[in-house]
Amino acid sequence: MSNDKSDNWLEIGKIVAPQGLSGELRVYPVSDFPERFQVPGKRWLLRSGETEPQPIQLLAGRYISNKNLYVIKLAGVENCDQAEALRGCKLMVPASDRPQLGEDEYHVLDLIGLEVFMQASGELVGTVVDIISAGNDLLEVKLHESFATDKKQKTVLIPFVLAIAPVVDLKSGRIEITPPPGLLEINN
Repeated sequence: MSNDKSDNWLEIGKIVAPQGLSGELRVYPVSDFPERFQVPGKRWLLRSGETEPQPIQLLAGRYISNKNLYVIKLAGVENCDQAEALRGCKLMVPASDRPQLGEDEYHVLDLIGLEVFMQASGELVGTVVDIISAGNDLLEVKLHESFATDKKQKTVLIPFVLAIAPVVDLKSGRIEITPPPGLLEINN
């Protein structure tokens, strides 16, 4: 009987290398929430070959934007050797620790795969395949073949703002959009 505890944990990042000589660590994030790496407090460390993450204190963290990395400081990791020993470890949080979302916020993973419909006509536009974080998030929607007038255009980017995507219904797996005229043709 496999006792798979992985459902109880979310991986938020992977330690890829020491940073400098004072025990700081470079972490490649797999979480969209910067506070996971910047707000001090308890995190869990999963060492390779182990199945149970161990609690550890995050003391500080900062984002290095041009490398898409965080540099973090963990309690008890004082020098480069101790940091090197953690290379390849995963940073975890309990799965129950998803950040609380405001009512108009969504987890990115919840949006991928939703079908997008024109609110006025009910016409199927396509399926969300990705979310692109810009100033406003953009939904990348793979166009349904009946909707794609220009066959070369496979996807369209739709600003994920209330004015354009007023209805997001996770339960029924749909987003309704009210795009201004021309929005769906802008990518040609």
